[in-house]
Amino acid sequence: MSRTPPSPTALRVSELPQNTPTDFALRPAASQLKEIAKDLELLGLRKLSFAGDLRADGKSDWKLQAKLGATVIQPCAVTLEPVTTRIDTAIERYFKSDLHDIDAPESEMPEDDTIEPLTPWIDPFAIMIEALVLALPLYPRSPGAALGQAVFTAPGLAPMRDEDARPFAGLADLKTRLKPTDPE
Repeated sequence: MSRTPPSPTALRVSELPQNTPTDFALRPAASQLKEIAKDLELLGLRKLSFAGDLRADGKSDWKLQAKLGATVIQPCAVTLEPVTTRIDTAIERYFKSDLHDIDAPESEMPEDDTIEPLTPWIDPFAIMIEALVLALPLYPRSPGAALGQAVFTAPGLAPMRDEDARPFAGLADLKTRLKPTDPE
């Protein structure tokens, strides 16, 4: 087993103290922020921070608790204008030594998505990036942005709209037209 860490921020589990938490605080430099933004296809990334601690959880398991903070700029899902979002979220990960190989073809995923298999190294930087990806808004929208309705048809034909494609849309209207009128 190599003693060379997979990254500069990786912590070797066998060298962590069992009775006191190991604190960490990551604030990537501007050049790293640009690289992360490029990798995640963001328009911009500012104020990324990840701070917390790693502590023993029982005899052979570990628990990471941290706070993720970031300001991200993404394109609006409707207009493609820049949308700025502030992310502040608590992160927890449990590293369990008794998990079976989750890469096996017939293995089941644990129900709790905060549980990960314990490996010789725990990398807070990799966890920070994963947590950031999971916290990003899927469809950011700029204020006032709304999806319109696109109507396409051949020349000379009446365009079909979304309402026309709903098979029961006209039933309420038909019901009111077929309702007998009151003779009074």
